[in-house]
Amino acid sequence: MSEIEAELPAAFDPFAEANAEDSGAGAKEYVHVRIQQRNGRKSLTTVQGLKKEFSYNKILKDLKKDFCCNGTVVEDPELGQVIQLQGDQRKNVANFLVQAGIVKKEHIKIHGF
Repeated sequence: MSEIEAELPAAFDPFAEANAEDSGAGAKEYVHVRIQQRNGRKSLTTVQGLKKEFSYNKILKDLKKDFCCNGTVVEDPELGQVIQLQGDQRKNVANFLVQAGIVKKEHIKIHGF
């Protein structure tokens, strides 16, 4: 009997890989870059989902300087800290975050229009 048991493969768990990937909390965290329409042609770009270890004010300062726009960091009870910039800066922000090494390109979601 021991020869047959040695030849049988171990029990196959089809969800083993999925469970292994999800074991790290926040492994699939995305940075969401959205646009909100204000009035007329005015719009607002929001960035949420950055890791808490980053200094939001320093990132905001560089974004404002690079894109010649105003902005602020807003504290939201559900979303945490959110960066707001004037104008449609979605592509600029995504490129900046990748070039600065803050986020990988595949972890950025751009929303709007």
